[in-house]
Amino acid sequence: MAPGDGFFEEQVGGPDPAEVTAAAEMAAQVLVRGARAGGDQGVADRVLHLAETEGLEALADLWSGAPADSLAGCLWRLYLLRTWVHADPVGAARQFDAGRSRAAVAGVIAGVAEPPGPEDLKVMADQVLRGIVQTDFADVLFRASAFAQVIAAGRASSEESSADSASRMQHLADDLASAARQELSSGLA
Repeated sequence: MAPGDGFFEEQVGGPDPAEVTAAAEMAAQVLVRGARAGGDQGVADRVLHLAETEGLEALADLWSGAPADSLAGCLWRLYLLRTWVHADPVGAARQFDAGRSRAAVAGVIAGVAEPPGPEDLKVMADQVLRGIVQTDFADVLFRASAFAQVIAAGRASSEESSADSASRMQHLADDLASAARQELSSGLA
């Protein structure tokens, strides 16, 4: 039996992937470009806690598939880093401390207290996300990249972490640095 003329109209499906991508890009544009224009501390706090209020899964649905060199892709990576630091501040502090001597310049750029404690890393991760509203977005990306680079170096020197884990974190650092350079040269879309 062949489907009739109304077959496609009767099918229930999910949202159009193109519309979801466009909505994700628009939300990223508003967060990065629009929030900074306002410069409001309340906006900075709402941006900081977006993953907590909306859920990391909701942000993942929006941004996790976005390319690393897009605003949406950068936001996904920034929120993922912050969520990891808040979920495991002791492990993050241990990995950062292990990587400081191997990536000293990046450690300075990341701006973490000496010696880095769990609470210091949580404060740094929050400052990075607040920077979306309060500072130049390229600076936010460079700082997050430096943090990830130190963590990657710490993972590479640790017997507790796998080489794959260190490589993934270094890849994240490279993606953020590349996006920061693109933001400086022509702006991310």
